[in-house]
Amino acid sequence: MGRTLEEEEEGTAAAAAAADRDALTMMRDFLAATGGCAVVDGGLATELEAHGADLNDPLWSAKCLLTSPHLIRQVHLDYLHSGANVILTASYQATIQGFLSKGFSPHDSENLLRNSVLIALEARHLFHQKHHPVHHPVLVAASIGSYGAYLADGSEYSGDYGASVTLDTLKDFHRRRVQVLAQAGPDILAFETTPNKLEAQAYAEILDEGDVKIPAWFSFNSKDGVNVVSGDSLLDCAAIADACSKVVAVGINCTPPRFIHGLILSLKKVTEKPILIYPNSGERYDPDKKEWVASTGVTDDDFVSYVTVWRQAGAALIGGCCRTTPNTIRAITRSLNKRSFV
Repeated sequence: MGRTLEEEEEGTAAAAAAADRDALTMMRDFLAATGGCAVVDGGLATELEAHGADLNDPLWSAKCLLTSPHLIRQVHLDYLHSGANVILTASYQATIQGFLSKGFSPHDSENLLRNSVLIALEARHLFHQKHHPVHHPVLVAASIGSYGAYLADGSEYSGDYGASVTLDTLKDFHRRRVQVLAQAGPDILAFETTPNKLEAQAYAEILDEGDVKIPAWFSFNSKDGVNVVSGDSLLDCAAIADACSKVVAVGINCTPPRFIHGLILSLKKVTEKPILIYPNSGERYDPDKKEWVASTGVTDDDFVSYVTVWRQAGAALIGGCCRTTPNTIRAITRSLNKRSFV
């Protein structure tokens, strides 16, 4: 005798719940395999420029998907050899809309997104040919920047999109990009530098639609150590991430190191999921000049002096964001008593 519609729906819901539990288990198993704390890589654009790339373009680091994918692969390998357990794809600034504005077809635009994942997977494969995955597990995280990152007007650091940008606007903007990246084969989706509550809600609703079959993390940015950059409550934003069953880690990125300890303690009030942090170097971004200002930046030694405090406070994934380098990641690796592969 066949199952009733109600039984079918209950079965589907149970399967989805089991998959979500498996996703969180995957993250916890990964962290256990890294010794309890994973190392996330550092800044991509800084290193691409150090290798000679010209990123003076609205596509920013994603420009190298067109001009020099070999440099992206090399930067991934540099971070892996510095001890990173997580490498983020060169898709932060890569959007279908951005590629379309450059004259690419929808098909080619989606292929460029896929290539960002394939380059990172290739780098991991090359690394694991010399260093066994058991000794150095690596996740590939597909980077997803905010709507403000696509605008390239500095609004990723303010979260001010104007009244015309609604929840549906953001869902329509991100949906296909998220689907394409998820289907390209990364281990996790990394929703980064999330500047406001509205965009966090858009991400969560896209994940809840059911088309995405892999887990995700949400990370927010703050300029005052209390709220996200829009002024929205960090606790409210983190609660959205915590309530989304596909989210397996919640954290902070692209935020000055001096704020991180307090932000970790705040996150622990609303989530028991693993906490990730990857601050910037402490420098301030000038959206008008489109450059970083060395105002309150810290040296690698100063940056790494925080690591033990962050780990003791509860951070389970630690790395760097803008303006940090493989040297920063190597120092974090050593601070956590891990091994780099230089």
